Amino acid sequence: MSRSMVLRAVDGRLSLRLDRRTLTVTLLLALALVISALVSLGLGSQATPPSAVLEALLFPERSDIALIVHEIRLPRIMLAILVGACLGVAGLLLQGLVRNPLASPDVIGITGGASLAAVAFLALGGTALGEAWLPLAALGGALLVALGIIALAGRGVTPARLVLVGIGLAAALGAAATLILVLSPDTTAMQAYMWLTGSLYAAQWREVAALAPWAVLGLPLALGLARHLDVLALGDDLATGLGSAVRGTRLSLLLLAVALSGAAVAFAGGLSFLGLIAPHIARRLVTRGHTGLVPASALVGALILLHADLLGRLAFLPRDLPAGIFVAGIGAPFFVYLLYRWRA
Repeated sequence: MSRSMVLRAVDGRLSLRLDRRTLTVTLLLALALVISALVSLGLGSQATPPSAVLEALLFPERSDIALIVHEIRLPRIMLAILVGACLGVAGLLLQGLVRNPLASPDVIGITGGASLAAVAFLALGGTALGEAWLPLAALGGALLVALGIIALAGRGVTPARLVLVGIGLAAALGAAATLILVLSPDTTAMQAYMWLTGSLYAAQWREVAALAPWAVLGLPLALGLARHLDVLALGDDLATGLGSAVRGTRLSLLLLAVALSGAAVAFAGGLSFLGLIAPHIARRLVTRGHTGLVPASALVGALILLHADLLGRLAFLPRDLPAGIFVAGIGAPFFVYLLYRWRA
């Protein structure tokens, strides 16, 4: 057997081992998410035994807590899973797109653009047009900010400066949203509160149904485009030499990241640092290629937000605190650590 044949055989065995590892990690994360969701169904202001939860799920007509489980806890859990998955994958796409480990929808300002657009939509009486227009307003704000950032990148801005520009832009957008709220009636301020803190409070099935199409379409599309991130990681010149349409690929990935993050923000508000943390944790678990990182990032993001929301519900009873507080409490120190490590 020739040396090249031996190398190919060894590489094949290594790939098989890594593929098995990716599959195992993905299945374990999915199992952890299912178990966490079932446990969350039984926790609240009044703890519910697992048997009662199962009875409410399987035989709602015979259960006394069917209304609590089906109309209060379950939609909130489902929304947390969808939002966390969308933000986790959006962060992964952005980090691969700009080749910067510090990139995420909130760090570079995309979340801030979506939040500002949503707040302005409410303040200007946009709800008179119907709540279905709110996600579109948030997506429009996210897209405008993303295009502005890409325009700056096209003028030779380095990845480090790109993150710094995004941080400054996010601060400016947050200040603008706060100004709008200060000048708005109290009712508008209460409605827009979630877009500044990130909350799943009073989640309803119609919100889950409105976000689900974005996740059902966007996440598989991200899985299909993930292999292009591996090519882009080699550099523009080499990627072009390999036949990749670099500009078209970047635009597609950007639009997809904006769609996922904008839709998530429209229903859960500006959850800071979730899109930053989830991909990094996923990389610790899955070591081969972006194709395996997409489901891992989605599941990790869903797990983080589900547990953050559970902590917000239980840690300070009878108060129900926004999940964004706990996500940011973990994400901010993690961001500082990544910044220090990256500069070092």
